[in-house]
Amino acid sequence: MTVPPGPALSVASKVPEVTAVFWVLKLLTTGLGETASDWMVVHLDPVSVVLGTAVVFGACLTIQLRAPRYSVWRYWLLVGMIGVFGTMVADVAHIVVGVPYIVSTAAFAVALAVVLGVWWRFEGTLSIHSITSRRREVFYWATVCATFALGTAVGDLAAHDLGLGYGGSAILFGVLFLLPGLAYRFLGWSAVAMFWASYIVTRPLGASIADGLAVVPSRGGLGFGTGPVTLVALALAIGLVAVLARRHARNPMPAGKRSGGAGQLSCDDAA
Repeated sequence: MTVPPGPALSVASKVPEVTAVFWVLKLLTTGLGETASDWMVVHLDPVSVVLGTAVVFGACLTIQLRAPRYSVWRYWLLVGMIGVFGTMVADVAHIVVGVPYIVSTAAFAVALAVVLGVWWRFEGTLSIHSITSRRREVFYWATVCATFALGTAVGDLAAHDLGLGYGGSAILFGVLFLLPGLAYRFLGWSAVAMFWASYIVTRPLGASIADGLAVVPSRGGLGFGTGPVTLVALALAIGLVAVLARRHARNPMPAGKRSGGAGQLSCDDAA
């Protein structure tokens, strides 16, 4: 089965290599998004904060899509903004609108399946190593947003409705985060499918750890506060991004080098 190529407009690969630092940064930005959102909504006007964050998120997304090449700072800034704004949207859906966690979990699971299905239908690959066209990048960021929404719903469902609390949720999602990597390493399961499986779990894992550190003991946390936890996570994230940016400046990845690698799953592979 063959799939026609993407649009004529081609861009350099704009997704970083998946390394240990990638996963640490993903968890940090997720936890940062959780506590930063909680702090701003409590200490500032909620309506103004949500609207302002939406504008910043939209601006970061536009800048990322229009950029001709991968930038470490630009990429991770957008990931961080997805964490902050996505947490606010999830809180509004449950607290303000009153959507039950089980309903939002099911709805976001369907939304993610639709996004992945459309991406596969048009591009013939779900690999992050193939983000070398504008259309594929749009699919990529749509999938990232969908995985964040689903992870948020699943995390809240586990911590609250299932009664696991933050500690229990962190243990559960920590195990679920590691299993896809082990399945890929020792059982030879699809690298692409296992990547996205772990990627979804980073949201509830990072948020559970951050909430467990921040909230008061009466709610099952250690009581460090959302402000201090946010600042520490932000400092660590900035430090790691700076290290990655320095490495990338010394050894930039040529356009297209990531595409077609071992982690790519295409229609030809499926055939």
